[in-house]
Amino acid sequence: MYRFIDHTADIAFEVNAENLEKLFEESAKAFYEAFCDVNKIKNNIEKEIILTSDSVDTLLYNWLNELLFLFDVEYFAGKEIRVKIRENEEFKLKSVLKGGNLSYENVKLEPKAITLHKFRVERINDSWYAFVIIDI
Repeated sequence: MYRFIDHTADIAFEVNAENLEKLFEESAKAFYEAFCDVNKIKNNIEKEIILTSDSVDTLLYNWLNELLFLFDVEYFAGKEIRVKIRENEEFKLKSVLKGGNLSYENVKLEPKAITLHKFRVERINDSWYAFVIIDI
């Protein structure tokens, strides 16, 4: 579950999830909902993202930057997001995004950057929490 937070000049959201994979999936859904009309996106393109990191914070930050790259450079938005994360000595993420190309009509706002301002990921009891601010 994610929800948007009122923020003066940026887009901010927080995510609560039962596990790490859901946290990443919900973060992607919040990202796409903030910047495009997901209902108008076709579901005819598949993208795969593979990332590794020594920390979950860096992994989420890099994940969101990959989504931003696909959005900004390849004009792609995901509708169906599946994430698998393995944790050994480092975190390994493998994701499959199904979605389609953006058109001018379905872009609400243009994201500039994922910021580290107040960015955090933490485990709270048996669930995960993230707070993200995106510069627009």
